[in-house]
Amino acid sequence: MNVILLDKVENLGDIGDLVNVKPGYGRNFLLPKGKAALATKQNLAEFELRRADLEAAAAKELGDAKARAKLVEGMNLVIAANVGSEGRLFGSIGPIDIAEAFEKVGVEVARAEIRMPEGPIHEVGDFVIGLHLHAAVNVDINLKVVAEE
Repeated sequence: MNVILLDKVENLGDIGDLVNVKPGYGRNFLLPKGKAALATKQNLAEFELRRADLEAAAAKELGDAKARAKLVEGMNLVIAANVGSEGRLFGSIGPIDIAEAFEKVGVEVARAEIRMPEGPIHEVGDFVIGLHLHAAVNVDINLKVVAEE
């Protein structure tokens, strides 16, 4: 399935690229989310008319993501959790808990932007959490899990 990218898609291409993707990926993700359009002559012509607007919107989105990255860069986030006698948590700390902790300090971070490659946290300690704010903007945050008092 040939599509024209209307937005930058990680590991696929940039705005205006003509790419060949699997039909399921195109139908179920790219087209419904507005990240791509079918590569027809009519859509190619429409895209060329809208190219400047799409590139300006993408530049604004990237600028906003970079501004948010500067805001949270080097931030130390502390989460208090219910801990057992051996330093293990009752339950775990996941993306929802981290998003709520960001909300408490006045920073808006969506749950989908939080990257935890090693999975949920099950013990007290210091951890590095990744934030994926844009296809080109990634930031690491220091997370400290402490025992509730």
